Amino acid sequence: MIIKGRAWKFRDDVNTDEIIPAKFLALTTAGELGPHCMEGIEPGFSKKMAKGDIIVAGKNFGCGSSREHAPLSLKGCGVSCVIAESFARIFFRNSINIGLPIFESAQAGKAIENGDEIEVDASKGEIRNLTKNKTYKSKPMPGFMEELISAGGLMKWVAKKK
Repeated sequence: MIIKGRAWKFRDDVNTDEIIPAKFLALTTAGELGPHCMEGIEPGFSKKMAKGDIIVAGKNFGCGSSREHAPLSLKGCGVSCVIAESFARIFFRNSINIGLPIFESAQAGKAIENGDEIEVDASKGEIRNLTKNKTYKSKPMPGFMEELISAGGLMKWVAKKK
């Protein structure tokens, strides 16, 4: 799986209330949540980014509540993946469950800047900054996780297996 997009850089400790503010929790689908994605930290984000763009962040991305709405809003906004120095554990699991690829790389999280063109090879665990001609390592995505992501998340994968 190869993912390409422009980087949107965020700080350490971006919490789920910043990813999708609580006032939008009555919404439940990716399509409804997407227009409000990152509104708690960057109002109008969904109108600025292009489908397929990539969020790059520091440490502890997705901390806070365990709401599945946060990764769902990212997916609904058109974010192709998230790269961070580290993730909150429940955010990591929720992202995979809904089919949003995420990659942990301290190097990439620190070095990539807003607007850089990025290419991620999930199978190899390589994150290439095409703008700066640099390559960073991440753990390769296991085949099973790639299968879940390609299916659109855990529930869709289970439905296909029946």
